[in-house]
Amino acid sequence: MDAASGHSSRPRCPTRRPRVGNTSSASRGVARPPTAALLLGSLLLVGIACAPELSEDSWRVAVISFQHETCTFCPGGDVTVEDWTRLAPPAGGDELLNSGSYVRGFRDQARAFGDIELVPLTSPLGVFGGSSRSWNTRETFEHFLGQMLQELEAAGEVDGVYLALHGAMAVRDVPRPEAEIARRFREAVGPDVPIAGTFDLHGNEDAEFLDWADFAFVTKRYPHYDAYLQGERAARGLREAMRGAYRPTTATRKPGVITPTVLQWTGAAPSMLIMERARRWEARESGVYVSVFYGYPWSDVPDVGATVHVMTNGDQELADRIADDMNDFIWRVREDFAVGRLPMPDSAAKLVRAAVRAGETPVAVGDHSDRPGDATHILRAFRANGIGNTLYGAITSPVTLRVLEESAAAPGDAFQGEIGGYTPSGGEPYPIQGTVEYFGEWQGYDRVAVVSIDNGDVVVLTPAYTQVTSPDTFRELGLDPADFEVFVVKSRVHFRRGFDETGFAPTIVVVEAPGPFVGTTFLDALPYQNVDLSTLFPYGTPPDRE
Repeated sequence: MDAASGHSSRPRCPTRRPRVGNTSSASRGVARPPTAALLLGSLLLVGIACAPELSEDSWRVAVISFQHETCTFCPGGDVTVEDWTRLAPPAGGDELLNSGSYVRGFRDQARAFGDIELVPLTSPLGVFGGSSRSWNTRETFEHFLGQMLQELEAAGEVDGVYLALHGAMAVRDVPRPEAEIARRFREAVGPDVPIAGTFDLHGNEDAEFLDWADFAFVTKRYPHYDAYLQGERAARGLREAMRGAYRPTTATRKPGVITPTVLQWTGAAPSMLIMERARRWEARESGVYVSVFYGYPWSDVPDVGATVHVMTNGDQELADRIADDMNDFIWRVREDFAVGRLPMPDSAAKLVRAAVRAGETPVAVGDHSDRPGDATHILRAFRANGIGNTLYGAITSPVTLRVLEESAAAPGDAFQGEIGGYTPSGGEPYPIQGTVEYFGEWQGYDRVAVVSIDNGDVVVLTPAYTQVTSPDTFRELGLDPADFEVFVVKSRVHFRRGFDETGFAPTIVVVEAPGPFVGTTFLDALPYQNVDLSTLFPYGTPPDRE
């Protein structure tokens, strides 16, 4: 252990060259022609094993992950360091490089080049409660970011920085957390080291991130099948910039449109057309990257709403032309993109019942608005309409689970009690009686419960919001998806991955809540403090479009 840094010491991989670069403040272009490596066998401080394939002229790239989709309107209190470490401790070394699709894509592409040495900096990997958790405290943000920067300093000079981010993190007193992360790393590495970030398309960003970084690569599919691909693109872009073959020149636009995430599914127009237009620009023009953020409206931050980032190789005119085109196109399709028309629970029950009678089963139902996961609106409406053979997976019920644990519940025990409905958006708790079928671990939780009730219905109870994206996930609970005609899951779009786009469920119904509450398409019901909805469609007109 290095007493000064507090980090383990390991043999350091062959690396380091003197820096030679273009320091243009307009583009921060980087030109570092390769030279012979200066030192072999020195100590590496952050626990990275040497890759035997590395060229002697390898580039060193720092890697971090700091991702949170923050629902600032959700209950549960501010997120602390303990919340970030409850499910797993922060990860460094190979553990970090194995975490998440973005990072794995970046790692694999970087290693395939054979001349990039990865320097993973210890990073937090997940928040208990995920995207149903509220604001991160400033202290929490500084704790993890500070640790990363300390490790970076201990590791020595790097030639590039890769930031695996989300884009919708919200931090008390930090208006633009991802831009602040990029700023702090820019401050640490200087003006000539290229920085690339990868993002979820739900990110809330504006021009500030690219004031400090050189690349922003955003998923173009929702569900995010291409997260791994965006990691690969980040590795390629960084390497080109480190070689001096790419001079990042950027343009940013804010169309002035805010959308609920349920309308952002890229399997249908106009969302599909927006992303196809971005891909078409990338295919037509050499060296162009077009990234589109749809935004995450449940973060009360000033940069909500759609954003377009364009990167070109030294061509500002082209960057602006593409950004203007994307900006104008999103505005033209704004009506269908931003206005929701989804059925309420009683209307959805009639649609589901008709599909069951017609044999168009199984039916997959997305309870899209339920951020805490405790809503009982659909459960109540479906049972009132006699819809049976339904698997409700899952309903957040921490109090119920605590009672079951205190009573040492076991499969076969009778169950009688109320579930869900413990937040204002959840409606009223729903009373059920039946039999405990399972009580144990699932999806990273120590205790979940499966309760069978009458009419062939089964309810899965979890301690926090749980999004099931595949019917096979229920097999881990001893449940056979073939036994059910209807599946009700807490999800906006991601459930389509396993239920819709695989062909499993011929009928898909996405249901609105009787709110307005956090998560519904009625964004004007949210108590924003940092957002003026009158400047965003469909609640108003952006000042530059009046």
